[in-house]
Amino acid sequence: MSIFQINRIFATMKKLILITGGQRSGKSMQAEKMALEMSPNPIYMATAHIWDDEFRERVRRHQERRGPEWTNIEEEIFLCRHDVSGHVVLIDCVTLWLTNLFFAKENEPSNSVDEILESAKIEFDRFTSQEATFIFVTNEIGLGGVSENALQRKFTDLQGWMNQYIAQKADEVILMVSGIAVKIK
Repeated sequence: MSIFQINRIFATMKKLILITGGQRSGKSMQAEKMALEMSPNPIYMATAHIWDDEFRERVRRHQERRGPEWTNIEEEIFLCRHDVSGHVVLIDCVTLWLTNLFFAKENEPSNSVDEILESAKIEFDRFTSQEATFIFVTNEIGLGGVSENALQRKFTDLQGWMNQYIAQKADEVILMVSGIAVKIK
């Protein structure tokens, strides 16, 4: 049996991995490396909404780093509408996905953090109910001081609670610190 056949067997096993850390800590590169070790043809689910030229350039650099072995899916909110069964799928990232949910619900009459969090949990659970290996990338944005901005505090709470939710369900959690992967679960 070849290494690729073995990888495919493991890729069809249901597994949830969370990779977290600060900005520019090496999260995405670690997640890409892990996905390629598990499958010769992983799926990359990009959740980013392009807000400005600087972010467009950041996305372009991420895309250049990946080769033709990746299947790319762009999805800003509704992860569960994509069938990823039997695949290794890297979701980059929870923070951008939550940002999209947060601002989509901003104009709704009732948009408390609790309601947005509940919507995120439901979408997450539907998506991860598939038989696949999931690698979620997220940010630890609450490690610094408390923001003076009410909107930032609201989003930091949402992000922190969703990270905890995913970590509880994860089989493995990795904290990236200065490009070094530290297994915490």
